[in-house]
Amino acid sequence: MTGASLPPHGPAPVGRRPVLVTGGAGFIGSNLVDRLAADGHDVLVYDSLDRPGVERNLHWLLGRHPRQVTAIRADVRDHAQLADAASGASAVFHLAAQVAVTTSLTAPKDDFDINLGATVALLEALRRRPDPAPLLLASTNKVYGDLGDVELVLAGQAYWPHDPDLAAHGIAETRPLDFHTPYGCSKGGADQYALDYARSFGVPTAVMRMSCIYGPRQMGTEDQGWVAHFLLAAREGRPVTVYGDGRQVRDILFVDDAVDAWLAAWHTIDRVAGRAFNLGGGPANAVSLRQVLGAIGDLLGRPVATDYGDWRAGDQRWYVSDTRAVRGALALGPPRPWREGLAGLAALMGTTGDTTGDTTEDTAGDTAGDTAGDTAGDTAPDARPSEPVLPASEEAAP
Repeated sequence: MTGASLPPHGPAPVGRRPVLVTGGAGFIGSNLVDRLAADGHDVLVYDSLDRPGVERNLHWLLGRHPRQVTAIRADVRDHAQLADAASGASAVFHLAAQVAVTTSLTAPKDDFDINLGATVALLEALRRRPDPAPLLLASTNKVYGDLGDVELVLAGQAYWPHDPDLAAHGIAETRPLDFHTPYGCSKGGADQYALDYARSFGVPTAVMRMSCIYGPRQMGTEDQGWVAHFLLAAREGRPVTVYGDGRQVRDILFVDDAVDAWLAAWHTIDRVAGRAFNLGGGPANAVSLRQVLGAIGDLLGRPVATDYGDWRAGDQRWYVSDTRAVRGALALGPPRPWREGLAGLAALMGTTGDTTGDTTEDTAGDTAGDTAGDTAGDTAPDARPSEPVLPASEEAAP
């Protein structure tokens, strides 16, 4: 591994089966790994560490949980390495992905190999086991397409459905799937394969079709992780570019609430296997980009400079998750109100200068700038050969 040195760490205790988290150094992945380790689980992080910032997250995890967390630097397109990592896992949280619609339009084959090919390879590895471990898959609201058939009305700073029931509850899991863009196709295909492996082969799987997740350790860009990107840019005085008119609506969910849902799905997999859930902030946390920019301006005490560009391919004018199914099945509590979560994230940034909460001493030598998006901040593997993450004293020379 290159970058900052890591604290000493070793393998999980003999006889204990780790929880495998692919993309475990990314935004949601690092928050999930932190919670799992704090709960006493041994965790194997499988990540290519391709994106700037994810080494910093891994350094943080290994420093906090040196006995519980181990890691391997590997690409999910290395199917043999992936199968080996899954062979002894007690559960698999599959978050590693190519997460940007824009990237899928320029490199559709890579998008396919990472999102769909690797998912099927992982499912096959689990199917071949005599005792298949549960697999929890990160999917996306993009499986429902651009929702172009939903009649919208403009109400102030936001689009809302004309249908009062849809406006009150959001998009349910009964909505027909409609894959747009290579990204939508690859993630949608992975979504359906995961569900069918439960139906056809008895592999215990569940799928989370996530909306926009935000919170600590998210260092977003224009392509993904827009809440963090808006905050980071505004704090630094840089203009924010909004694609479209900024009145598009998303239901945003604080990462701690998302982790609660992921863990609850694992703990109740006997009841929820073979099901897909829409996971987001729901109607109570539905907000337009303009409204978020306004709230950030209020927190900073100055307007956020904003430029506007053309709409992006496949962008939804409005998407809000109907969360009644996921909250009922997993017995989840109410999500954190979006203004409260945004204020907390802004306060964290005011203390440390970014969304990590790390001190300068904790992160010296690391790079910043994770890309995380509405597929939960999944980390995009690269095509390099697998490379174990070594203790600082044994790390291979670059």
